[in-house]
Amino acid sequence: MIHRISTRILTLIAAVMVAQMAEAKTELMIGYLRVKQPRPPTLSNLDPLPENNGLAGAQTGLQDNQTTGKFLGQSYALNEKTVAPEDDPLASAQTLLRASPYLVLDAPAEVLTRVADLPEAKDAILFNSASGTLSLRDTECRANLLHTMPSDAMRTDALAQVFVQKRWTDLVMIAGTFPQDLSYAEAMRRSLTKFGLKLQDEKTWDVGADMRRTASQEIPLFTQDFGDYDAMILADEVHDFGRYVLYNTWAARPVTGSEGLSAVTWSPVIEQWGAAQLQSRFEEQHGRDMTAQDYAAWAAVRTLGEAVTRTNSDDAQTLRDYITSDAFELAGFKGRPLTYRDWNGQLRQPIAIVHPRALVAQAPLEGFLHQTNEMDSLGLDRPESKCEAFQ
Repeated sequence: MIHRISTRILTLIAAVMVAQMAEAKTELMIGYLRVKQPRPPTLSNLDPLPENNGLAGAQTGLQDNQTTGKFLGQSYALNEKTVAPEDDPLASAQTLLRASPYLVLDAPAEVLTRVADLPEAKDAILFNSASGTLSLRDTECRANLLHTMPSDAMRTDALAQVFVQKRWTDLVMIAGTFPQDLSYAEAMRRSLTKFGLKLQDEKTWDVGADMRRTASQEIPLFTQDFGDYDAMILADEVHDFGRYVLYNTWAARPVTGSEGLSAVTWSPVIEQWGAAQLQSRFEEQHGRDMTAQDYAAWAAVRTLGEAVTRTNSDDAQTLRDYITSDAFELAGFKGRPLTYRDWNGQLRQPIAIVHPRALVAQAPLEGFLHQTNEMDSLGLDRPESKCEAFQ
């Protein structure tokens, strides 16, 4: 008799809890704005970017949020908008921000700061999921703009740690002429100085021949002046000429940087720490591999999902305070919990050192210590940052 009464009481309690959860349902709308950028002409079109690059990652993040949220009375939706190069991105951003204070941005650096300065964005949480420009985390930072895409400096610092570990001290670099190439090259110079290294020589890519037919003749001549060195760095972020440099250099040396041994946000070759499960979910949903930009957009959407779950709130200020606090952690399938730097809004994350067929290492490498967090050995550290918006 006592057992039947206890069972009945437990059933009533469970029913009350379910009813309370239903009444306290949390709904979160997340905006996603993609500003299309015309890609420069390159020597090869073997690796076209997926049309849904970035957006697919946000959609997978949304699905992951919904899987957890359905047990907690939480629902999520994605409000997507794509802006053509000739259209005004600010008008679209204003429309999305009027619907929700949460906005993931796939846009160049100059658009990111303009969106962040909109009156509608004053109390919003914006995520940069596309630009690695260092100034966005430094002199051009904004208090309402978080960065799930690593800075270029984080990736070049990771590669510089590899150079130090392998004692590759004589380094040369070939840099392209597109803005992305110049930004990467500048970040690399900064990283080499930071870790006590230097470039032995540097050249700008200026070969106009069709490399698909003449690489075996042109590249040896182009690289002959370098003489002997430990490793070559390629600053070719648009993937124009780098593929033709590998195995065609005058000296048989490792090729690193934008091609060859690379420091990346995400890669299909990452399989440890449960990453294979994320890769499989993404491939099943979208029929392709997950890119670095997909991962950055996924991390942005999952950041909001994790914050809502932990705070049981959909208030923007409550979520922002939690996301930038020491209590926040995101399981990012990289072997370490991911957190945000409270001085410039950058998501701390390990950087994978890969070649196209395998993961070689993950930075920060063993032995590169930091007084508070080893991941702050990658990119701008607090004393280096000129960001005042987060103070």
